[in-house]
Amino acid sequence: MPVFLVGWLVIWPIISAVFRTVWHRDSQGNYGFDLSTYVFFFSDKYSLDNLSITLWTTGVCAFLLLLVCLPIALYLRFSEGRLPAYVQGLAIFPMFVPSIILSYAFIRVLGPNGMVDLLLNAVGLPKIRTPYLTPWGPVIGLVWDNIPLTVLILLSGLGNVANQSIEAARDVGAKRFQVLWHIILPRISNSILVALSFSVLGIFSAFTLPYVLGPAAPEMMGPFMQRTFRDLNDPLSAITQAVVTFSFCIVFGLFYVRSVARNQGK
Repeated sequence: MPVFLVGWLVIWPIISAVFRTVWHRDSQGNYGFDLSTYVFFFSDKYSLDNLSITLWTTGVCAFLLLLVCLPIALYLRFSEGRLPAYVQGLAIFPMFVPSIILSYAFIRVLGPNGMVDLLLNAVGLPKIRTPYLTPWGPVIGLVWDNIPLTVLILLSGLGNVANQSIEAARDVGAKRFQVLWHIILPRISNSILVALSFSVLGIFSAFTLPYVLGPAAPEMMGPFMQRTFRDLNDPLSAITQAVVTFSFCIVFGLFYVRSVARNQGK
């Protein structure tokens, strides 16, 4: 049954979308093999700009997530007491905040005349240049939104790191960085890959945060597909954009599948 549902709800729509973009009616009304929609996408500057900003946002978010979440996961794994419990609660809190609420909070805090501007004005400091409606707006929102899942995956991987191995390394004179580089990171490399794969897949196809917080142009692929389908009434081009998006996402999905297969083979 699960295999049937995956085939019906995931595999078949993908096959159908690819088929519809390469086999459709031409200008004379005849059906046949035609790659004109892909030719247009990869020759259209606006489409390529949207793809580029999506790749840039995804790469920056993945880097920032690893930079932020790995220290948090390390702290939660190797610390004891009440404070780590509060830190973990704060790290997981964004999981329970809907994206639209997060967008509203972002605008009220970092938007024009938001709380930060009001506080700076109260102490006589100049206003900040708001990231709202710039490429950095979705980056901040998407990083915040993906912190919980990334921390939990990294924390799960760190559970496989035995305290005895770390203590043995310290006994022979290993410093903290050496323990991290030679003991911890090699053992959680698969968890890092899985965390980044999940984050990239979610970020690349995100819609709400880029739509609300991002600039009108260039726009990420999620809002671009929605606008092409609804505002331009061009479903074929929207499906083509979806296939291109899926083609990039499947690369990161293969990293995840490979990591899972390698773990099961051990």
